[in-house]
Amino acid sequence: MTSRDWFWLVLRSVGLGLVVAVIVIWVMPYLQNLKQPSPATDMPISFATAVNRAAPAVVNIYSVGETPGSYYSRRPTTVYRLGSGVIMDNSGHILTAAHVVADVDEIQVALQDGRQYSGQVIGSDPVTDLAVVRIEADNLPIIPQRSDIRTRVGDVVLAIGNPLNLGQTITQGIISATGGRMGVISSHADLIQMDAVINEGASGGALINSQGYLVGINNAQFQDLTGQGIDGIYFAVPYLLAKQILDTLIREGEVIRGYFGVRIGEIPYANPYQQPGMFVTGIDAGSPAEKAGLQIEDYIIEMNGQPVRSGSEGIAIVAQTPPGTEIEVRFFRGNRELTRTVLIEKLR
Repeated sequence: MTSRDWFWLVLRSVGLGLVVAVIVIWVMPYLQNLKQPSPATDMPISFATAVNRAAPAVVNIYSVGETPGSYYSRRPTTVYRLGSGVIMDNSGHILTAAHVVADVDEIQVALQDGRQYSGQVIGSDPVTDLAVVRIEADNLPIIPQRSDIRTRVGDVVLAIGNPLNLGQTITQGIISATGGRMGVISSHADLIQMDAVINEGASGGALINSQGYLVGINNAQFQDLTGQGIDGIYFAVPYLLAKQILDTLIREGEVIRGYFGVRIGEIPYANPYQQPGMFVTGIDAGSPAEKAGLQIEDYIIEMNGQPVRSGSEGIAIVAQTPPGTEIEVRFFRGNRELTRTVLIEKLR
């Protein structure tokens, strides 16, 4: 082999080595990524973004009132109440629980940025246990809202409020029911049930989803017949209903509902009617239902020409009927199908 051949052989070897080195340098970071998790995928699950979006709009509410004197003490007693509220718009309207501001003389609202304002009750709705308080303020943080919001059993939710005046607190849980919980607490609305903890002072606060959108107004903990709170069972008024009540109270100052006067429950035996409806377990004395001749154990299947598929649906039909309206009610009494005309009155 000549010296010229040796030269080209060495040159090719050096070139091949340089190519291999470049390939190794280029591939090495990818090989390292296969061995070590990416920082992005190694981050813990966090709801910080949702909380940062919603928490500034959740306020502390302090109210003061007086209870009348009694036989033992004629002097009135000063009552202090603690609750939470949610800023709904830049006009200063705040949604809260009605029991937080019922029968009080003074309301103070504290924002998370340190500002404090006097509040005025615009309207209250005992049926849903919601009230609207207004403050005079500018540059207010507003809770994120979506008109198409929907909640499902299993959704993760966060409850934001001021329990026991400890300062703003966030608790986390999941939704276990989205309806059929009417009348289980002070609210008689169809409620969201979840296990996100609501302690005293957190009533009226925000229930948000994992994106920070408002899904409900926190209400209360479920209590048994002895008044003992049951851990893991808490309730909130759904956002769409709360928004409807908000708009009505701002516009009208009250919510006017129709009144029928029946109590409903589960049939204590196998349903013989093979169709949805609502089972009457009680009738209020002097109510429109009693005046029309309805009885306990009647099974209502239609009201005002609309099929009744559940008790909550039947109550909603009545609530949306203007007082003074006559409606036809179809029901089963034993094996007979009957019809009665009921004059709806105003719910008081």
